[in-house]
Amino acid sequence: MAVLNVNIDHVATVRQARLTDEPDPVWAAAQCELAGANGITVHLRQDRRHICDRDVRLLKDTVASKLNLEMSMAEPIVKIAEQIRPDQVTLVPEKRAELTTEGGLDCDRYKRRLAQVVKRMHKKGILVSTFIAPDKAQIAASAETGCDAVELHTGMYANAKSERAIKRRLAQLVSGKDFALENNLIVHAGHGLTYRNIAPVAAIRNLCEFNIGHSIVARAVLVGIRQATAQMIELINRYTNQD
Repeated sequence: MAVLNVNIDHVATVRQARLTDEPDPVWAAAQCELAGANGITVHLRQDRRHICDRDVRLLKDTVASKLNLEMSMAEPIVKIAEQIRPDQVTLVPEKRAELTTEGGLDCDRYKRRLAQVVKRMHKKGILVSTFIAPDKAQIAASAETGCDAVELHTGMYANAKSERAIKRRLAQLVSGKDFALENNLIVHAGHGLTYRNIAPVAAIRNLCEFNIGHSIVARAVLVGIRQATAQMIELINRYTNQD
């Protein structure tokens, strides 16, 4: 059965809007876990626009489930991951001006650097996943460099408008998932997933983990983050393995 990692970046976004101390993403993480989340995801960006070093260090000490650190392969960030030792890192592309992560990591182009980072993370006992398009070249590069998992970018599915386009994007996710499994990779999925569009993706067999953030934090404004997390878990459980 697939599980939910809650990305709490945008709890920190609200805090940073006033450069104050609330809401605290560390408290939010605890509420997500109490609601049944199997993991907490945060992205430590180079510009520290939301999650900061203090958050990651405290989360490492307090998260009782899985701590997944999204990060670029920039050397200063890699060194922080080596020091903090989250349970998992998910390597993502990063541009300073983007609102959120755009596209997947080009593992094929940066294979040499990726292999170096994977080796360093494994030395610290950290699992490595790459955030990639459901593309065979990217999946193969992830496997060849020793990654443990891939997170398939669901943004193109989430942004599809017509039924035909939605079916095409879902088929690409299924094909990517199958190829990743053939290459002995664990398969995660995330980006742009909401309460309205999670069902068809949750129904894809052998996706083991979803990373969802913005939609949960947005609903939390209205119902609280504990209830918002529980509602997403209920949907994932309802539709898992229904294809």
